[in-house]
Amino acid sequence: MTMTLPQGFLDVPLAHRALHDVADGRPENSRAAIRAAIAHGYGIEIDLQLSADGRAMVFHDYALDRLAEGSGALRQYDAATLCRTVLRGSTEGIPDLTEVLEIVAGRVPLLVEFKDQDGAMGPNVGHLEDAAAEVLGDYNGPLAVMSFNPHSVARLAEVLPKVPRGLVTSAYTAEDWPLSAQVRDRLREIPDYDRVGACFISHEAQDLDRPRVAALKAAGADVLCWTIRTPEAEAEARRVAQNVTFEQYLPPLKG
Repeated sequence: MTMTLPQGFLDVPLAHRALHDVADGRPENSRAAIRAAIAHGYGIEIDLQLSADGRAMVFHDYALDRLAEGSGALRQYDAATLCRTVLRGSTEGIPDLTEVLEIVAGRVPLLVEFKDQDGAMGPNVGHLEDAAAEVLGDYNGPLAVMSFNPHSVARLAEVLPKVPRGLVTSAYTAEDWPLSAQVRDRLREIPDYDRVGACFISHEAQDLDRPRVAALKAAGADVLCWTIRTPEAEAEARRVAQNVTFEQYLPPLKG
């Protein structure tokens, strides 16, 4: 089955980790940030991590320390504990995917990133994808899924075959990625695009001039990018990318 992104993912800028501003009580991936994005008419990008008891939690980091009033790996805590763990700069606990879907309720495009659970972009994945699929399978709004880890995207093809899927892609510099040179060199060339049945990439904005990105776009791939923080950067990115994932400013909406 050939997948395509719903048009909204190309028309509506996507708020990175929702429309977050911790100074205004809207931490990353929080309910407040999600509601703010909806109020502005933006699409939403969120992140998933797996709780100790197998629930998909909406949270970016592997560890709680930066974003929440807790410490250590998120995956060592059960969902009930995480829901009580307050996000820094708010009075909210960490939301799970079910609650976030109830908030969004199809009103704006929702792009869901599955964080690598293997730790080295390897094949030790599946539990998070399976847990999320149980929830996402019944969702009726505009939805797409993606991951840096091609193994994760391949699993999503099995458990959510009707949901458009993509790869998050990067220049994979040694400074930014604590992976082996062999893994970085392989992933940089996006070799798994066809194998996993992807229909889009979300590529690192500073690397959009990579020839492989141009080749994929010419072959029909939709190109999103991350993470745009100024109008000037958006204008530059849109020379290649059809849409942007943004934060720290408010991009214009079409029309």
